[in-house]
Amino acid sequence: MEFQVENIVPVESLTACLTQREHVSISDDFRDSHEEMLVPQRQQDHYEEANRLLREGVQQQQAGDSLAAMRSLQESLALFQAVGDIEKQAQVLSCLAYIVYHLGDYKSAISHSKQCLLLIHDVTNLQVIKMQALSHLGNAYRHLGEYNKAIEFLQKCLKTAQQLGDKRSQVAGLNNLGLVYKALGDLDQAIEFKQQSLEIVRELQDHWGEEQVLKNLGNTWYGLGDFAKAIAYYQQCIKRAYSLNNHRTALQVLHNLGNACYALGDFAKAIAYYEQRLLLARALKDKRTEEQSLGSLGVACEALGDYVKAINYYEESLELAKFLEDS
Repeated sequence: MEFQVENIVPVESLTACLTQREHVSISDDFRDSHEEMLVPQRQQDHYEEANRLLREGVQQQQAGDSLAAMRSLQESLALFQAVGDIEKQAQVLSCLAYIVYHLGDYKSAISHSKQCLLLIHDVTNLQVIKMQALSHLGNAYRHLGEYNKAIEFLQKCLKTAQQLGDKRSQVAGLNNLGLVYKALGDLDQAIEFKQQSLEIVRELQDHWGEEQVLKNLGNTWYGLGDFAKAIAYYQQCIKRAYSLNNHRTALQVLHNLGNACYALGDFAKAIAYYEQRLLLARALKDKRTEEQSLGSLGVACEALGDYVKAINYYEESLELAKFLEDS
């Protein structure tokens, strides 16, 4: 079976941090008169350097240098703290949470996200950043196995997305809640969230998102042992994958279809799906998938009682496996 892919609530691209409003320091109204000439220029210098470091951090992250990006962003954060810009601090913290989350440092992602939420708790025009922080918190807690906390933050994230009318973030939130309930073994609830997600991606005519949700639903029904329902979703998924020319998903789902048919004892249909997968793998010159498909065909033919074909497939699979091992 294929693993499901989690959805982070669409974090504004890190470059979005560079297109925000011009800075007005919250300390401007409290400046002593003797600082009137000096502090504004110093603050402006800090602000310009902070923005430069932010841009540099974004570029470094996009180039794959996450450690350098974090250094630049930490320096940027310190300067934004010095000039008292709450919004920019929240943006940088969101960027840092994004980076460390994808590095697998979930505790740091939680720390940055909590700092972000504390900053913007009462700021009404930063709801998108709030939603991103809640998403990171929920997903990080899920990875740490703290499922109750994960549900708490992901539900808040979903509620914020609904208040904003952000359909794509609602899809992400529903999918992530589904993953938590799947981890808890509550597959019925996981399916309910995925069904809601499917309705929204279809409303949005998001065919790529629809393909992913259909595959996830098939996987979940497979996990429940309802192979007939799994097949129904996989068939919808494979149709969408072909329409998108998405060969990678097609290979995965053809394998799952074959397995589901095999589990139902319909070995002839299982063979038909495995054969389609084999042909596609050969067309794509995907030797590893070709070798796996040959093995699956051997097992299905043996179950059907066609031992001659089974032996032929096993021999082809073994020969290809040796070739791959030596190459």
